[in-house]
Amino acid sequence: MYKNLAAALAAACFFTPTFSQTSPTAPAPADPLQVGFVYVSPVTDAGWTRQHDDGRKAVEAALGAKVKTTFVENVAEGADAERVIRDLARQGHRLIFTSSFGYMEPTLKVARDFPDVKFESITGYKTAPNVAIANARYYEGRYLAGVAAGRMSKTHVAGYVAGFPIPEVLQGINAFTLGMRSVDPKAQVKVVWLDVWFDPSKEREAAMALFNQDVDVIAFHTGSTAVMAAAQERGKLAVAYHSDMRKVAPDAQIAAVTHQWGGYYTQRARAVLDGSWKSGSVWGGVKEGMIRVGDFGSKVPKAVQDEVMARQQDIAAGRLKPFAAVAADVRDNEGRVVIAKGQGLTDEQILNMNWLVDGVQGKVARRAP
Repeated sequence: MYKNLAAALAAACFFTPTFSQTSPTAPAPADPLQVGFVYVSPVTDAGWTRQHDDGRKAVEAALGAKVKTTFVENVAEGADAERVIRDLARQGHRLIFTSSFGYMEPTLKVARDFPDVKFESITGYKTAPNVAIANARYYEGRYLAGVAAGRMSKTHVAGYVAGFPIPEVLQGINAFTLGMRSVDPKAQVKVVWLDVWFDPSKEREAAMALFNQDVDVIAFHTGSTAVMAAAQERGKLAVAYHSDMRKVAPDAQIAAVTHQWGGYYTQRARAVLDGSWKSGSVWGGVKEGMIRVGDFGSKVPKAVQDEVMARQQDIAAGRLKPFAAVAADVRDNEGRVVIAKGQGLTDEQILNMNWLVDGVQGKVARRAP
């Protein structure tokens, strides 16, 4: 499918047999599937965009000459994104991955004008006949990182540098806090909101400010390695996000929560090639291999590493759910019960999360129901 099928059929209809003493000409190879990727930040050595570009390379490695990939980096959400996505569709890309939440609406708009192109909105939540959505359960990795942070912190205070207060980020902050408090009930998490996904100078400044407030371990939900570099400079500990960042922070890194996109991207490209692609929604986590915690730093005792890995296996097996209240009610940081004892959140409730759990210092604007 999507290999100039109409032209091939037309040629077959008008082919007139001729007789010749020579061997028949071998059929021309099919054109490769053009696959486009749109990135919200530059491709750097580590981070959100690095992981997506690794996924792109995995598609090339798996499918070889069957595909040809293109990427456009550092594309702002909004009008710029629509222009870039539209250009890729016009250039003949038959599958386009748009890897940022703010690309969702531009993707849907372009998709309406190119019904024969397949689009994958990564972290979006709206589908269309030719637009699928995919995301990962980042919060599962965040919970595990919280366990490691809880074991390693001496001040019982962690920092968290965050981009925007959308549900995905709130899930991560809350899961990290619950994981940390599962091994250190006194733990507190201080959050700084940046209202930007990628700004190394702001990320660094926020980290430094948190280190001045008794924070000795830090996590983040932004796109660069600046927080890790700041932790290395200050002699603090940090949880890497998106990628293994030991190259930047060899002494600071406790562990890394890494995103694994290659398998999903390859599967979706294969589906376009064989004609089985359908719109839908995928939300995979540790079990599906989309989220992994590991890459422990040299300062992390083996006992802590073993504990985190055991809990990762529990999550994969369904024995541990970060947003389940086992021993007591879970309350938000304003005292309201958000998960009753013996209950757990549904996927819909997790996807619409708009509160911060007890132990988090800060507030988030309430959204209309």
